[in-house]
Amino acid sequence: MPTVEWRSPASEMAVQQFDIAAAKLNLDANVAGRLRRPERAMIVSVPTRMDDTRVHVFTGYRVQHNDVLGPFKGGIRYHPAVNLGEVSALAMWMTWKCSLVGLPLGGAKGGVACDPAELSRHELQSMTRRFTAEILNFIGPDVDVPAPDMGTNEQVMAWIMDTYSQHKGRAVPEIVTGKPVAIGGTLGRKEATGRGVVYTIIEAAKHLGIDLSKCTAAVQGFGNVGAVVTKELANIGVKVIGVSDRTGGFYDPKGLPVEKLLEMVSKSHILEGCPYGEKIRNEELLELKCDILVPAALEMQITKENAERLQCRILAEGANGPTTLDADRILKEKGVFLIPDILANAGGVVVSYFEWVQDLQNFFWTEEEVNKKLRDILVKAFHEVLGMSQREKVDMRLAALMIGIDRVARAMLWRGLYA
Repeated sequence: MPTVEWRSPASEMAVQQFDIAAAKLNLDANVAGRLRRPERAMIVSVPTRMDDTRVHVFTGYRVQHNDVLGPFKGGIRYHPAVNLGEVSALAMWMTWKCSLVGLPLGGAKGGVACDPAELSRHELQSMTRRFTAEILNFIGPDVDVPAPDMGTNEQVMAWIMDTYSQHKGRAVPEIVTGKPVAIGGTLGRKEATGRGVVYTIIEAAKHLGIDLSKCTAAVQGFGNVGAVVTKELANIGVKVIGVSDRTGGFYDPKGLPVEKLLEMVSKSHILEGCPYGEKIRNEELLELKCDILVPAALEMQITKENAERLQCRILAEGANGPTTLDADRILKEKGVFLIPDILANAGGVVVSYFEWVQDLQNFFWTEEEVNKKLRDILVKAFHEVLGMSQREKVDMRLAALMIGIDRVARAMLWRGLYA
């Protein structure tokens, strides 16, 4: 179990997943002990002057789990539920994700406990710059490279890059990924996570012998990931019958008008007030009868309480940790084909890696090149996981974790312990 200061439902789930995979791998006990907790964790105060002139002190976090394969890499999340345990779990999953898809990077994660929807642009910028200043000595292009996550976007990354650059006295675009293209971002990064989810769904459908043009899908979460998944699924002929965000969801068995939904959300940023389909709750969306279900919102949405009622054939995890261990067992018994988070949503970190490489070289690729390289990496990883799953007779999640953890453990044994 994690020690008390790291403890949260998400961190306990991440450690339990690790322990199951480590036992299956007969992992060296000393290596396992090191990997069960992060190398470094920071909690920082983020005093921010609000628009009414008062100073509000937010709490910020940066957790660096393991860098045996290369610099730390991981997103920054702005959400009211951000805490040390959650960020620790996300950092651990990031280590396995980078390892699984063959990136020379380690896992990290950061965040600030806040509701960005309630902050003005000025407050958001002030908070972001102060948070960057607080973690400045612990990040760097060859140390730890942040990226966007839930509640953050390319504008937030631009502010982090500028703050870091001001302190260094020169432009340092390679300090973050997910930036605007105009200041060193890469083409295809914004869509990468959602696009990657769909690439893995296509491979799963081939494996299962399913015709996607006759399939239906439901997507929980309509932020950057969920919206792109919805658009890309519609583009390949899948009928999207349900979508939802934090304000609720909408369902139409005949199919929702995806282009109109995307246009509406690009203006209002929420689904509330949507004139299409029947209004449903987020919980109901997960239980819709559909071929493909994509949870692309928060952790621990599919639990032992609702897993039995899921009616999908393919579950593709666009979010990190949306399914609990108890739910995994139920879904396996039901015959649901799971595409685990560290594989399904790895497109974001893959293209973040591409962006970092392009910034370091000052040499940029076309969007077609980015998408082709992304697809090649994810297709290869999918079939490695599928092969492991079939050979070891384990589910896809355990297979993915075994591959990711084994590569990290081997590297740690080669490098040894400096003590």
